[in-house]
Amino acid sequence: MRQLTALDAQFLHAESPTTTAHVAGVAIVDTGDAAPGRITKGTLVALLRRRAHLAPALRLRLAGVPFGLDLPYWAEDPDFDPADHVYETTLPAPELLTDVVARLHERRLSRHRPLWEMHLIHGLEHGRVAIYTKVHHCAIDGVSGAETLAALLDLAPVGPEPAAARPPAEPVTAPGTLGMLAGAAVNSMTHPLRALGSLRRTAADLDAVPIAATLPGARWVARMARLLGGEAGQAPALPSLEVPRTPLTGPVSGQRRFAYGSLPLAEIRRVGRTFGMSVNDVVMAMCAAALRTWLAERDVLPGLPLIAAVPVAARARPGGRGPGAVGNRISAMAAPIATHLADPRERLLATRDAMRAAKRRFASSPATWLSDLSTLLPPPVTALATASVFRLAGLACPPVNLIVSNVPGPRLPLYLCGGKVVAYYPMSVVTDLSGGLSVTCFSYAGSLDFGLLACPRHVDDVWRLFGHLRAALEELSALAGPAPERAEEAAKVTVPA
Repeated sequence: MRQLTALDAQFLHAESPTTTAHVAGVAIVDTGDAAPGRITKGTLVALLRRRAHLAPALRLRLAGVPFGLDLPYWAEDPDFDPADHVYETTLPAPELLTDVVARLHERRLSRHRPLWEMHLIHGLEHGRVAIYTKVHHCAIDGVSGAETLAALLDLAPVGPEPAAARPPAEPVTAPGTLGMLAGAAVNSMTHPLRALGSLRRTAADLDAVPIAATLPGARWVARMARLLGGEAGQAPALPSLEVPRTPLTGPVSGQRRFAYGSLPLAEIRRVGRTFGMSVNDVVMAMCAAALRTWLAERDVLPGLPLIAAVPVAARARPGGRGPGAVGNRISAMAAPIATHLADPRERLLATRDAMRAAKRRFASSPATWLSDLSTLLPPPVTALATASVFRLAGLACPPVNLIVSNVPGPRLPLYLCGGKVVAYYPMSVVTDLSGGLSVTCFSYAGSLDFGLLACPRHVDDVWRLFGHLRAALEELSALAGPAPERAEEAAKVTVPA
C-alpha cells in the first residue's frame, strides 16, 4: 500500500486551467540510414510491455479517497496496456517540432489511468525521430524520471528481446473504501501533531524560505527555533532572497513555448575548474548573464539580483527512498543570481559565492521546508485552496523569478529500439507561483542538453533566450582563458534543427 505524500499531492492540486504539473523530455533518436523505419508505435509498445515492470510510475494509477478526505493512494491499473499511452504523428516540416511539443505539454494528463503519455514524432531531418514523453510530477521527480528513462534504454543497439512482460512481485494495491475512510479518520486526528512538527521545522528554516526570508526578524525566529529544537542556533547565513519584479513573475496563461539546444559539457566543466565551480554553478552563471541581456533588451533590468529556485534531490539524504520509488524526494534551494552586475567576472564570482552559501545551508539543515509547507494544512483544505493560493501569491508576492534545474545523466550514448539517442531535452513546469520560465538541463554523452519552457505572456521569444545562454558560455570561456586544442574542438555549440 502506497499513499501519496503531501508534497506529491501538492503537484496534483496545483493544476488548473492554466497550469499543468507534469515533467517531460524530448529524445532525438537517430534510427540509422539502414533502417529508417525501425522505430514505430508498435516497437515502442512492445518495448514498454517488456520493461514496464522496471518502472512503477508507468503502471500505477491514482485511487482517490471518498470526498477527498485524505491523500490519494497508488494502485496497480488492472487494465494497464502501454498501447493506450503511446501516440504517433508526423510533422509537416522539421521546424514545427517545438510548436507540436509545446502544444502537447499544454494538455493535462487523464487521472483515470497511469499518469503518462509517449508521443512518437516523425518528419525530422536526416531520418531522425523525436519521442516526447511526459509523466505527472506527483509520480516522479528529476532523479526518478531519469531512472524511468534508463529502464527503457540500452547501452548498445541490441536486437529484439523476448516479449515476456514480468508482473511486479508484490502488486501495489489501495485499501477499500472502509479502509480509506478509517485511515482518513486517523490521519485527521493526528494531523495537528504532524502540522506542529512541520511548523517547527519550517520556522527553523524560515530564513531560507522564499518570501518568509525577507520578513523582519526571520533570521532571529529561525535561530530561536533551531535552539528550541536542540540544533545549533547559528546556521550558515544566506544572502538576501528579496524577489524583484520582472516580466518573468506573475500568473501564467495556459499556453507554452519551448526551445532546446545542446552546449559542450567539456567546456562548461573547464570553466568550472578554472573558477572552482560545479557544473550547476556554471549553469547558474550562464543564466545570470543570459537573463541580464534579455531584461536589458527590454529596458526592465532590476537593480536587485533575480532569485532562482533550484530543485535538489533528497534521495541520498537520510530517509530518502531508493531507486524505483514512486513520488518525490526533493527539496529546493533559493539562490540569487547576479543579474544586477554588469562586469562578467564579478557576476560569475557573485553567483558562485551565492551558490556556495546556499549549498552550505542545505548541507547543514534538514532542508525539508518544501515538504513541511505542504503538510501544514489538512488534505481537504489543501486540495481546494492550492491553485487559488498559487495564483494569488503569483500576483501579490512571487517567491522566485524562475526555476533552474540540472539533472545528471549518463556519460555514454544510449539506444532506444536500436536507434541511437543523440540528445535528450528535458522540460519542467511553469506555474503562477514560480513564474513564466523554467530552465532545465540534462547532461548526456558529453553535452549539456537544455530545455527552456515558457509562458508566452512572460517570454514570447524563448529561442532568443537560448541564444543568450550560448553567448554566455562563450563569454565565460573567454574569462577562463585559452582552451587546449581538444577543448576548443569540443567547444562548438550544436542546436539541432
